[in-house]
Amino acid sequence: MSCEASELNRDRQYCELCGKMENLLKCGRCRNSFYCSKEHQKQDWKKHKLVCKEAKKGQSLSQPLVQPAVQPAEHEPHQLCGAEKEGEPQKTPAEPECNSASQSADDPGPFNLPADGERMRDFITPADGSDTKQTRDGIKTNGQTKSRPQKFAMEYIVPCMNKHGICVVDNFLGEDRGLCILEEVKSLYDTGRFTDGQLVSQKSDSSKDIRGDKITWIEGKEPGCEKIGFLMSRVDDLVRHCNGKLGNYKINGRTKAMVACYPGNGTGYVRHVDNPNGDGRCVTCIYYLNRNWDAKDHGGLLRIFPEGKAQFADIEPRFDRLLFFWSDRRNPHEVQPAFSTRFAITVWYFDADERARAKEKYLTGAGEKGVKVELNKPSDLSLKDV
Repeated sequence: MSCEASELNRDRQYCELCGKMENLLKCGRCRNSFYCSKEHQKQDWKKHKLVCKEAKKGQSLSQPLVQPAVQPAEHEPHQLCGAEKEGEPQKTPAEPECNSASQSADDPGPFNLPADGERMRDFITPADGSDTKQTRDGIKTNGQTKSRPQKFAMEYIVPCMNKHGICVVDNFLGEDRGLCILEEVKSLYDTGRFTDGQLVSQKSDSSKDIRGDKITWIEGKEPGCEKIGFLMSRVDDLVRHCNGKLGNYKINGRTKAMVACYPGNGTGYVRHVDNPNGDGRCVTCIYYLNRNWDAKDHGGLLRIFPEGKAQFADIEPRFDRLLFFWSDRRNPHEVQPAFSTRFAITVWYFDADERARAKEKYLTGAGEKGVKVELNKPSDLSLKDV
């Protein structure tokens, strides 16, 4: 096997249950599936036994196979042989992971990216053009976008999205503006404007097991929502400058803003795709509003599983962080259980052609998702204007 083929195989190997890529063990029956531990193999067995090669041969399937330890070949994942891992060879030195909990002062690493961090680290940047050490919130006081929106869009967002399908911008509006938006969101929440999040194809009250957020839809022109409108105008400015260069999309509008709250208590959203059926949404954009967020204590990570890649990206919902990613099947994602109140604002941008085709076939979306909002005109507004 060539070195290139070996590298490709390793890129496709990850724990079937949690997606982890390191210290993998191989199923002793089919030798095609991998797990990070025997416990995860047992938890996944009910599903895995349906596709395990040996299952098709009629072998006993009450428990996953446990067999004597076998010394793994070089570069191959270890086999699942028992509860202990005593016979494992020592790991060879590897490049450091991009982990926000253990970064050097020269590279603060504003999000967790298990495995392959070196290759995907460049899809995040501060909007204020700084490369200095960040605060706990991931912001600089009164940070603002120093680069012109057109230059920032063309030199960072467009190449980043076209390469990775994911793009993260920190310090997007700065602390003062971010706090004004957060105050509006909290006011909306405190006055009872939020309702349980719904599924696109919702036909019953079964969504609570799938998503635990509470949401409200905002255009930005409502009384008390002017700062949210200002945020939307700034995001629209960036998207307008990217238009025509994000893949083959021609963006001609977006949804209203979905303001969401996960109220803690372990609420989350299971793995899903925003647009699995071609309803017109092409780019998902999320703005986070959570000060002093620590994923170790608060959970609430957005985990993205890019299609065709074994690694996943963990995005912390940090204050004043803006996230873009493709809305279709290329980016399945989940919100992991949150143990503190977690606020975010999401909009979806429409591709003109796909949206037109979707309208011909069926009425798309649930609630406000089906309502198209024209992109705001270029904005010269300042904070005092809103």
